[in-house]
Amino acid sequence: MNKPWSEACERNKGPILEVLRRYCGQGGTALEIGSGTGQHAVFFAEALPQLCWQPTELAENLPGLRLWVEEAALANLRSPEVLDVFQPVWPLEQADYIFTANTLHIMPWEGVEALFRGVERVLRPGGMLLVYGPFRVGGRHTAPSNARFDTWLKARDPASGVRDLEAVQQLAEYIGLEYVTAHAMPANNWIQVWRWAEKIHNSG
Repeated sequence: MNKPWSEACERNKGPILEVLRRYCGQGGTALEIGSGTGQHAVFFAEALPQLCWQPTELAENLPGLRLWVEEAALANLRSPEVLDVFQPVWPLEQADYIFTANTLHIMPWEGVEALFRGVERVLRPGGMLLVYGPFRVGGRHTAPSNARFDTWLKARDPASGVRDLEAVQQLAEYIGLEYVTAHAMPANNWIQVWRWAEKIHNSG
């Protein structure tokens, strides 16, 4: 089996890393939800040795991800684990940082809700959540290419689609996350950043 490879990962890994450096410089444990090919996990773990990076994926995508991780053989890059956001128990009990790229628009909205419930269980007080991907703002796409992408996503799976930032923000606020800022990324994507303010709800 050859290692999977993504051109998009190669284009965006540098700009994403600069944002991660800004918010994850103190070290600790980072949980990556939906590690994809593994290119991001290897690149970020190598560039951020102060972090213990935990890559995760759905079971069917784990073999390719494992090839990247095993070849890299980095001391701070953990063996990949299976993570489906609907799981009641996630591979890590606690994490200082949670990062996910290009996942919210490919899962159903119920999956996005489940992801935030998992964030509430796992993210430590004072921790950071960083979400990369396209978003609609004020009910509008931020670029024509995102509108076309949204149409393609919904044709493939009607439950998927580019998410409204305001709706995602409501989920974040409900569990007590404080919105920090948005960073513009390549190809009309963004990194949305949240920080724990206070755990005011218990999703159970």
